[in-house]
Amino acid sequence: MDSPYTPLEFSLLNDWQRDFPITGRPFAELAAKVGADETAILATLKRLQARGAISRVGAVLAPRRIGASTLAALAAPPAEIERIAALVSARPEVNHNYQREHNYNLWFVATAADAATLAEALAAIERDTGCAVISLPLEQEYHIDLGFDLKSAHKHQTGLPGMPLRATDAAERQLIAALQPGIELVVRPFERLGERAGMSENEVLGRIAGWLEEGLIKRFGVVVRHHELGYRANAMVVFDLPDAEVDRIGLQLAAEPGVTLCYRRTRSLPEWPYNLYCMVHGRSREAAQPVIERLSRLAGTPGQALFSTRRFKQCGASYFPATAAPGGQTRGLVSA
Repeated sequence: MDSPYTPLEFSLLNDWQRDFPITGRPFAELAAKVGADETAILATLKRLQARGAISRVGAVLAPRRIGASTLAALAAPPAEIERIAALVSARPEVNHNYQREHNYNLWFVATAADAATLAEALAAIERDTGCAVISLPLEQEYHIDLGFDLKSAHKHQTGLPGMPLRATDAAERQLIAALQPGIELVVRPFERLGERAGMSENEVLGRIAGWLEEGLIKRFGVVVRHHELGYRANAMVVFDLPDAEVDRIGLQLAAEPGVTLCYRRTRSLPEWPYNLYCMVHGRSREAAQPVIERLSRLAGTPGQALFSTRRFKQCGASYFPATAAPGGQTRGLVSA
């Protein structure tokens, strides 16, 4: 199948989802690596962003390292799904919000600076929507990357990392808040980031490089939108497995082609008994179905597949709110 992208567009989309240059003029360095010029790189990324192919260029933070986050769901009356979805999406803590084929038909991810703030946000959603919310916090990741290899199978990084929750100081929170929506597509983006966070360019570069080294940032680069790249069949496949077996099976399923996410989450009994989740992104349901069937065989029990039918919101996580920087600028502007 012919690619809808130019060679330069395809290279930026596929090859620079990680290992982005953390330097004063990163787009110039990137241009030298791909055989283009800085102006062309910036123009191409802006065009891809305008088309919706990428959500941002920036950091993907490791889960459970800072703040608090959860996957949550509610059962909205079908006739009111759009109204209730709008109320959920309006919350700044919510970064993903999808309708899925299940009685629990609205699924969203929420993040906040701490567990208490997150609990307050979920309580507010219950109050505003009139729907009970189940919260399913992450317990263990087996594969969380969301990098898409557009040439073959999806990329995989599996394992059982044991990184603890990390305390952050005020300066780190300011920089994370400014970094959440991604870097600006300008010649010196880290200088601009520093202006928003009240830091020098060198300090920003040093902190981001350190976060990459310690694993606080999982990857830094182009963050693509799977739906716009043709992966339109998005299925969350859930399993109810014995607690003693879930790690072994989770690692096995995480390594399977076609699995883009795999993790263990806390059950919400009695409403929701499932503890292992696999995300399958296919170009069609017909392409995704064999993957789902293979996962069920390997798990030794049928998985329940919840295909998404509508995407109400998709943006980067917002752990820390924007604050006013010296001189009246704003730190941490977060866009949907």
